[in-house]
Amino acid sequence: MRKFFSLLVGLGIGAAIGALLATFFSPVSSDEFQENLQSRYQRALEAGRKASARRRAELEEELGELRS
Repeated sequence: MRKFFSLLVGLGIGAAIGALLATFFSPVSSDEFQENLQSRYQRALEAGRKASARRRAELEEELGELRS
């Protein structure tokens, strides 16, 4: 369990350092960088919602078939 916790801490620290480096060395202004980041987040969120809705519809259809 201790090794797993150490791995998670290491991954978290690495991700934070990577995010800071990406922010500092980005070729765009901070406002544009933030807008790009928010735009990508919104697209990913929307894609996740669409995938979830499709999967739910598939499962509901499968459940309907099993009930009949």
